Amino acid sequence: MKPANATRMSEFLLLGFSEEPELQPLIFGLFLSMYLITVFGNLLIILAISSESHLHTPMYFFLANLSLVDICFTSTTVPKMLWNIQSQSKVITYASCITQMYFFIIFSGLDIYLLAVMAYDRFVAICQPLHYMAIMNTRLCGLLVLVSWTTSVLHSLLQTSMVLRLSFCTEVEIPHFFCELNQMVQLACSDTFLNNVVMYFAAMLLAGGPLTGILYSYSKIVSSICRISSAQGKYKAFSTCASHLSVVSLFFCTSLGVYLSSAATQSSHSSAVASVMYTVFTPMLNPFIYSLRNNDIKMALKRITGAPVILGLKMCPRLQGS
Repeated sequence: MKPANATRMSEFLLLGFSEEPELQPLIFGLFLSMYLITVFGNLLIILAISSESHLHTPMYFFLANLSLVDICFTSTTVPKMLWNIQSQSKVITYASCITQMYFFIIFSGLDIYLLAVMAYDRFVAICQPLHYMAIMNTRLCGLLVLVSWTTSVLHSLLQTSMVLRLSFCTEVEIPHFFCELNQMVQLACSDTFLNNVVMYFAAMLLAGGPLTGILYSYSKIVSSICRISSAQGKYKAFSTCASHLSVVSLFFCTSLGVYLSSAATQSSHSSAVASVMYTVFTPMLNPFIYSLRNNDIKMALKRITGAPVILGLKMCPRLQGS
């Protein structure tokens, strides 16, 4: 096919999950349900934290930011896919594709950085409890979030500008349900060596760095917990980070599984299906993971909604279940 300059490309085609017409209503209903659960679940977490003064602590400040990012993360991809199914059109304009990719990189990066920041927060809370409030002061919490945003935006600008220099063939079909960076680079007709170098170097640095920090923090946390003599003390210490550890494991395991499976099978369709795990499924589960294991969040949600708490667990310390 004859290459065309990227600036002259008018549209791409998002192939989605299936070409079968009879499956489209099922896919639409499934993803609409998951999207609504994600948005309303995370909004409830944000509302609960903002409305309760005793939840205005570093742990819940980071959790509220994570919930906001999860809403934005899912909103960059799912609404467009739902619109395409409803309108029976697979078209996405070049400008919309680049914009979607830009915001997807920002919010996926923010998810990673905030999980790393929350791991550091738990490290300080468990390993240096007497100095926790002095270390995790308002200034440092704001600075950590600001650095996360700045790093994500700069990284996204870099990757997007690298894609803008590429040329694409006419009638480009993207075998995915959104404009994913790796897919865009693979479909380019021009030389992508520099793009691949930048993409994989950034992945090692900006994803490997936070993951290393998370693993280090939890190695210190486990070491501190093991030195606690009483079983009850160990349980209380572990309960303060159990929810966060569950979210970290879910996000990184699904993300790693996507790229390992796509590399092993070389199937773009399999990669698209697997991507649902960390782009839609994980943000949907986060509110459930945090609320069901956290009595403070559960009680705040009960006061907001007026609904009875589903699981009557014993009252735990305030820092339970971050």
